[in-house]
Amino acid sequence: MVVQGMIDHGVPGSIVNIFSIAAYVTFPNLSVYSDSKDMTMLTKTIAMELGPHKIWVNSVNPTVVLTAMSQQSSSEPGSVWKLKARHPLRRFAELEDVVNSVLFLFSDCSSSTSGQSILVDTGYLAS
Repeated sequence: MVVQGMIDHGVPGSIVNIFSIAAYVTFPNLSVYSDSKDMTMLTKTIAMELGPHKIWVNSVNPTVVLTAMSQQSSSEPGSVWKLKARHPLRRFAELEDVVNSVLFLFSDCSSSTSGQSILVDTGYLAS
């Protein structure tokens, strides 16, 4: 286990979980998907357990990112436009948006951030 190796060797570092904004908002007909994404409390608990070992634990929770999977699930004409309209920035997250958040959490710039979630949601939860 990587974490045990970090602890045994006194190596500080970061763990970043990738979930979804579905941990914070309900979506029709996606109850199983949403339930599987709510690992917020696990992130917080592991952050408390590993904090004394100088290991910080956070999550990144993006909105829709246009991947092959999300493009398949939006086959209904107009559904993409309707969903984008609910995002104040009127766009979905780009892969780079998610990557930049993950890179921040892996960097020393976030070494005092633990047990938190970064919502890469283009403002969705504000709507």
